[in-house]
Amino acid sequence: MTLFARAPLRIDFAGGWTDLPSFADVEGGAAVNAAITLYQHVEAILGDKRIRLHAIDTDQRVTLPSSREITYDGSLDAHKAALNMLPVTGGIEIFTKSDAPEGADLGEAAALEVALLAVLARARGEQYDADELAEFGYLLETQELKQLGARQDQCAAAHGGVQALRFSSEGARTRPLRLTPEQLTDLAEHLVLLYTGHSHLSAAAKARVSGACEAGDTAILDALRRMRDLAAEAEAALAGADWQALASVVDAHWREQQQVDATIATERTRAIEEMVRGAGAWGLKGAGAGAGGCLVVVVPPSRRSDVIDAATREDVTVLSFGFAHRGVDVWESPTGSVA
Repeated sequence: MTLFARAPLRIDFAGGWTDLPSFADVEGGAAVNAAITLYQHVEAILGDKRIRLHAIDTDQRVTLPSSREITYDGSLDAHKAALNMLPVTGGIEIFTKSDAPEGADLGEAAALEVALLAVLARARGEQYDADELAEFGYLLETQELKQLGARQDQCAAAHGGVQALRFSSEGARTRPLRLTPEQLTDLAEHLVLLYTGHSHLSAAAKARVSGACEAGDTAILDALRRMRDLAAEAEAALAGADWQALASVVDAHWREQQQVDATIATERTRAIEEMVRGAGAWGLKGAGAGAGGCLVVVVPPSRRSDVIDAATREDVTVLSFGFAHRGVDVWESPTGSVA
């Protein structure tokens, strides 16, 4: 039996960072994000005698005689952790691939976790809802792999759509924002997604911010509170289809991101920012928790081509996307491949 899954990546408009447990569990966090039509893909072939794991986009391979031989050593650990959480009888071969370039910071790790867990659940004849899969993905990071995790990316991968999220010590709560198809089309025409070419380790930035929260750093905590409040403003702008107001929120959040961690804006991202603002962009922000990755740019459609031209002069890649209305999907097929 061959099973397939895909889970969408995301862009975030406001509130990222406030889902860190060191902040959310104490003060409550909030974020607004949207799943996009860039995906993490998983193919699982059951019936092999061994465990064979392949990450096609990073050209990594691991072969194990059985699940008893699984160790976390930095090589395809998310794949191994998913198998430890939801083991299957006998052998299995798993292939994975991302639509995003390496280090895009669009929630790739969380989407991979959710897609892996969804495929393995189907293989076991089990069914979990989106909330459960999102929480399982979070537990894979924090409990199984002992990493510093947060919840917003798993929510986007599991649920899809445009979501208003709330975080607390009790977990994550999602509420879909019901934009019309026309509004979503219009919003997409006001957005440009730029891949800077920088890959980075957001885990280090998360660790610094989490430590600052635990130490009671007033400047960091105040910035996170403002970022949480900006999520409500982003929600209002989306509900009113006011894209210029959304740009103002995105811009404000970018300033707070840099207050939280100064390394998030590098010399390269500043050069790109200057170019696209000069070309007519209304606002922009980093798409994730570290320097590099992608920039989400809000732009009037009349200046969209100018912004794209300015970005390409900086050797930046423009990523095409739409909005993913569905979260993770799983299906069975006798043919096909993620390769």
